[in-house]
Amino acid sequence: LTHRSYAYENGGLPTNERLEFLGDSVLGLVVTDTLYNTHSELPEGQLAKLRSAVVNSKALAEVARGLSLGDFVKLGRGEETTGGRDKASILADTLEALIGSVYLDHGIEVAFDLVKRLFGPLIATSATLGAGLDWKTSLQELTAVAGIGVPDYRVTETGPDHDKFFEADACVGGVAYGHGSGRSKKEAEQQAAEEAWRTIRETHAEALAAKGVLPGAAGDRKLTHGPYDIEPDAQAAS
Repeated sequence: LTHRSYAYENGGLPTNERLEFLGDSVLGLVVTDTLYNTHSELPEGQLAKLRSAVVNSKALAEVARGLSLGDFVKLGRGEETTGGRDKASILADTLEALIGSVYLDHGIEVAFDLVKRLFGPLIATSATLGAGLDWKTSLQELTAVAGIGVPDYRVTETGPDHDKFFEADACVGGVAYGHGSGRSKKEAEQQAAEEAWRTIRETHAEALAAKGVLPGAAGDRKLTHGPYDIEPDAQAAS
């Protein structure tokens, strides 16, 4: 499990990157196949959201932490001193490389079983994630109800074209409520939107409760992608 930082400092050794590429495809196939067969009633768009809730840097990093993969990665001195062993992007890449290696050594059936064991709990609960299926949409709905403006995202990117890293701030009314990062602009924005959604629910709790969008509030209104299955009452719907 050789990170590119270690390879660069040691004369250009082979790295994990090709295995990451392969493992990413194997992981996506297994999760997609499982969701397709488990949720036969769901349309393509909803299945894609469920898959995104399972296959993302944050989820992969958590699984990798559970396996203590960070202890086994060969890192360069720079990454080592800056906490690279617990960095989400490195952990996610390492897990993908491991999956790719298992596929090469043992075939698709063993790789399929491995992914099912590692991601089974998250796949099983993905349909109940509510707002987490699309944090950007959920944030937009929440800010509209709160009457505080429309979210916008300030994104920066670093790194070469083949290895971009993105950071995003989710802002509403000029105020940054959430920050996120990831290997794609979409992932960074979704993380930022999640943090902003949670922050705004806390900082604007009184106003949201008055408008009936917090659990337990009278006359609750339903946020389309929110986590509370409370339908609007007949009067509110009319």
